[in-house]
Order: sequence, then C-alpha cells, then structure tokens
Amino acid sequence: MRNILILCTGNSCRSVLAEAYINHISHEWQAFSAGSQPTGEVHPLAIETLTSLAIDASYAKSKNWHEFAGADAPVMDVIVTVCDSAANETCPVWPGHPTPYHWPFPDPAKFSGSDEDTRAHFREVFAMIKKRIDNFLTNKG
Repeated sequence: MRNILILCTGNSCRSVLAEAYINHISHEWQAFSAGSQPTGEVHPLAIETLTSLAIDASYAKSKNWHEFAGADAPVMDVIVTVCDSAANETCPVWPGHPTPYHWPFPDPAKFSGSDEDTRAHFREVFAMIKKRIDNFLTNKG
C-alpha cells in the first residue's frame, strides 16, 4: 500500500473530495488530506457531493498538515497540493522524500450562486478532481 497526502489551505473541500475518492476506488493507495490552515470542519456540500455518489465520507475531518510531518506519521510516497495558496506556502519537511505534484482546482467553497448552482459547481469540481486522479492512478497505480 502506498500513501498519498492531499494538501489544501483549509482542508474542507478539494482535498477531502480527493482523499475520499482515492480511498473509495484504489486498493493500492491510502489517501490522507490536511491543510496548512484547516477550517476545522468539512464543508457540508463536500460531504453531500460524496454521499450522492455513494462515496463514504463519514471519517472526513479538517486537520492540520503537521499531523503528517512527525516521526510517528505514515510515510508518504506522494504529496499533492490542490490549491495555489498551499502550493506557495512553506511546507513541513516530509519524511521519506515523497514525490510532489500540484493539481490546482477551483475552490467550490468560494463559489457564489443559488443553492442549485452551488451544488452543481461542487459536482463540477469533483469531476475535475476525479479525472485527474483517474489519470494519476492509471499511470502510477
């Protein structure tokens, strides 16, 4: 089993969507997510989006990336940033020298529109994340 850490600033939407999707479809990768400045809660529409696709999100929580930088943390094979602000921050030193990737996606939490349009935007961002992950797993997994 290989480990992948998905990073975003708030760890409330994009990184959680990616973590849950990878854990749902892959038998070769264990995904984790974290943020440099976690919001402390997962966005309800991220949970709703995953649940509507029968992807388990019951374990999802917003957490700090320092949880994965200590000696007792799982060793990561890959680190992925999914937002530009996290990619531009000074990250902790990750044990094991994981391969870094940057996959920027729009932040669905910042979308402004009707409830229906916002839900549609979350689904669109999830589709982008799914496509990138599917490509990654096909080529790496």
